[in-house]
Amino acid sequence: MRYATVTTDQGRQYGIVTDAGFIALSPDYPQWETLTDVIRAGALKDLAQAAMGRAVTHETGQFTYDIPLPDPGKIICVGVNFPDRNAEYKDGQEAPPNPSLFIRFPQSFVGHGQNLVRPPETPQLDYEGEIAVVIGTGGRRIPADRAYDHIAAITLCNEGTLRDWVRHAKFNVTQGKNWDRSGAMGPWLVPFTHPAQLDDIRLTTHVNGELRQDDRTSRMIFSIPRQIAYISTFTTLAPGDIIVTGTPTGAGARFDPPRFLEPGDEVQVSAEGIGTLVNGVEDEA
Repeated sequence: MRYATVTTDQGRQYGIVTDAGFIALSPDYPQWETLTDVIRAGALKDLAQAAMGRAVTHETGQFTYDIPLPDPGKIICVGVNFPDRNAEYKDGQEAPPNPSLFIRFPQSFVGHGQNLVRPPETPQLDYEGEIAVVIGTGGRRIPADRAYDHIAAITLCNEGTLRDWVRHAKFNVTQGKNWDRSGAMGPWLVPFTHPAQLDDIRLTTHVNGELRQDDRTSRMIFSIPRQIAYISTFTTLAPGDIIVTGTPTGAGARFDPPRFLEPGDEVQVSAEGIGTLVNGVEDEA
């Protein structure tokens, strides 16, 4: 089942994506304004049951994708979480004892099929393909061996970054990670039901058809259960919170010379069992 938020002639709606198109379900559930509300109510299964036997309400081409959760809670991102990515910073550097974290704001993301926006202040727009998990059951100090019980769904993220702006200060990267419409999330949410959906799946990023990033979740320095356990130690995780779990090596900044994104480029982030997130690039008007 693929849950999505889209824009149609009737405005923003949520529902189910099929091979034939989109089944709008939000008109049937006025008590839940967005998919975030559905997750907070623990009602993804209700949507799945409601979609059974229904015809599409909007054929492909009659809607555009928004980010799956237009009003998420916290968006917490994990940095430097693959061995080869860690090695980029210093030859022989050991992995840190705890994950590096930063936050992103919802307006820094666009949906599947929309263009990332390169601002006039810098040409250094870069890509980072990642898997994101959506919290379904909240908690504090969640044990790692129970962490999967707290995930409602998974999706994809292109954690677009303005590289020179992450180095404007000494200890933070927030300003390089939060330019409006610089990243993407989607296309949809896939319900999380089994550890095999995350334990060892392939994650790739292609730019203009060229493979740039390629790794597996089993190689993460900090596994997704470890991330949930660590983050929930200092902040209560709530339904609708999103954790963006880290990108492999191969971002444009690491080429010599760097290969930053330019208008007309196309970025595809794919993961087994989730799908493919596709975005173009344009300059800010």
